[in-house]
Amino acid sequence: MPKIALVHDWFNEAGGAEKVVREILHCYPEADVFCLFDFFDQTNRDYYLFGKKTHTSFIQHFPLVRQNYRTLFPFFPKAIESLDLKDYDIIISSSSCVAKGVKRKEGQLHISYCHSPARYAWDLKEEYLRVTKSPIAKSILKYFFEKLRKWDLKSSDRVDFFIANSSFVQDRIQKFFHRKSTVIYPPVNVEMKTTFGERSNEYITVSRLVTYKNVDLIVEAFRQMPELKLEIAGDGPMRRKILKNLPPNVTYLGYVDDETKQKKISKAKAFVAAATEDFGISIVEAQSYGTPVIIPSLGGYKETVNTDTGVFFHQKTVDNMVAAIREFHNNNKEFRREHFENNIKPFSIERFRSEFKAFVDDKIDKHIASKQQ
Repeated sequence: MPKIALVHDWFNEAGGAEKVVREILHCYPEADVFCLFDFFDQTNRDYYLFGKKTHTSFIQHFPLVRQNYRTLFPFFPKAIESLDLKDYDIIISSSSCVAKGVKRKEGQLHISYCHSPARYAWDLKEEYLRVTKSPIAKSILKYFFEKLRKWDLKSSDRVDFFIANSSFVQDRIQKFFHRKSTVIYPPVNVEMKTTFGERSNEYITVSRLVTYKNVDLIVEAFRQMPELKLEIAGDGPMRRKILKNLPPNVTYLGYVDDETKQKKISKAKAFVAAATEDFGISIVEAQSYGTPVIIPSLGGYKETVNTDTGVFFHQKTVDNMVAAIREFHNNNKEFRREHFENNIKPFSIERFRSEFKAFVDDKIDKHIASKQQ
């Protein structure tokens, strides 16, 4: 049996990418796991990694890494290249930053599941720069973003086969890396969920509070609609900025457990998001509660939402959001449970396992056969 290494960017918070790692390990439970750093507690380790310990890079030992890891991105390329994978036959990377850039030796097969080319190296770098006020800091960031971009392009040659998590990401892989890829949508629990009582008139957004999620823009939209209420669930480096001047109609819930999140989403009038998502697992999950979504007509959302399950706004601006939310609120359109169920079926966990394993097994078999010739 070939020896498999699974490389993920990091394990700090559990999100959509970590759900993909879990299902890859379900397909290949014998794989050893590598990453830049790992701060999972035992609960997350047991669920997402099936109790496995990971092999980490030198970044693991930097002080205050868990809270400030995003500022360490200039070290990421060297750190991922420092991982020693010479004893493995197959490398599977789960990459939204640098995992796909691991070094390999001749004769190894590398398949990369690409959640996204590194966002701050490519098309979303301006969104990261807009929150930086100092001109000097912006110049420094631009320098390192450009350096990461060049490394990201060069290191893409270390991948034999790319899997994209959406057609949107497939286009970006072609545009930035000049490489073809195969789309396999990520795994989502698409079973229609039990609702918890009647719906309220409150809107909700559940998100990591990071720059590209644009939660601050959602807050500003609701500031202009004082008659409507919004709840925000999640945590992250943008929390302080978002909490600095919350309008009275917006409530910050902080990080919420799964049970609370499920109850909030199932009772919300609608789920609001404002990112350019590569896929958007949370949006598919919201639909599994029969909850309409209000999202930009951008990125992966165009593949996971239709007009029977949500409402689109066409630009990520406060005015566009306000217009879309007000129209949704006043129209009282009836959303039918069967429409949600039919729309999210293609994103099931079982479908991911089947498609991913078939793709990887085929490449492994051909790789082994070519070495035996």
